[in-house]
Amino acid sequence: MRVGITGAGMTVPWFLEAAKLIPEMEIGALFVRKEEKRNELCEKYHIPAAYDSYEKLLADESLDVLYLPLPNSLHYSFAEQALEAGKHVILEKPFTVTYAEAKELAELAERKGLVLFEAVTNQYNPNYEKVRELLPGLGDVKIVQLNYSQYSSRYDAFKQGVIAPVFDADKAGGALLDLNVYNIHFVTGLFGEPQGVHYYPNMERGVDTSGILILEYPSFKCSCIAAKDCGAPLSINIQGDKGCIFSHSNAGRFEEFSYQENKKESVPYALVNTERSVLYDELRAFTDYWVRDDREEFQKRLEQSLIVMKVLDKARGIA
Repeated sequence: MRVGITGAGMTVPWFLEAAKLIPEMEIGALFVRKEEKRNELCEKYHIPAAYDSYEKLLADESLDVLYLPLPNSLHYSFAEQALEAGKHVILEKPFTVTYAEAKELAELAERKGLVLFEAVTNQYNPNYEKVRELLPGLGDVKIVQLNYSQYSSRYDAFKQGVIAPVFDADKAGGALLDLNVYNIHFVTGLFGEPQGVHYYPNMERGVDTSGILILEYPSFKCSCIAAKDCGAPLSINIQGDKGCIFSHSNAGRFEEFSYQENKKESVPYALVNTERSVLYDELRAFTDYWVRDDREEFQKRLEQSLIVMKVLDKARGIA
């Protein structure tokens, strides 16, 4: 599999470090507008081709897959062009800005016979898979709570009127799409689509800098907190009538958790190899599906992404 990469954002080095550990994955080309950064990445990671335009990357017939780690507002247009050019796509979270955009891309990929895959870390995390295995031991789930609060390095500048894309309402910025999306994936990946969605944001300059999302399920309620304007201890709690699962990790990396049945000692788990890139597990999973041409698994993962987009739409009052 030959992969092309668009951009030079924060996740690109993580992707490249993970790809080095996956023999079946070869980085074939890179598109970065700034020549200095383009040359730096190509030299460090031995990437054979570098382009100064997206059109040139799309025209590279040696590439099978494109990885698109772009600002949220560009996900749809760049993914659409890639699919139209016959490229399989790995798209960073959040999948798109709206469910309608996600559905259009999914239908285009189906028509073209191409793979469309959201790169979201927790769904392929070995700790997460262990939680899925242990979940029945909690009995009837009563309360689920996640807090991913992380004071942003860009928030002080934002308060002074310097607006980075992650805080730009016109570029689909905000805490919901940047951080709470991990919480939503975590919850819906375990419990499916909620019956009710209610979002209570703190708004500044037209964007949600923090907020509380309530997801309603038939037998329990879930609160998903995310903040970029304040910090707090990270937490994940799943409480049932026979026990609980709790963690001090964020829902993206999810590096550890403990499982405790009523009146018994807690059992700690830390199954993630933290010495590897945080993107390794998702790329290893993608490659495994690719090698065995497991379109059923790719479709299952795509449907999960569509559920999350429905939740995001409802939270923002779009649906």
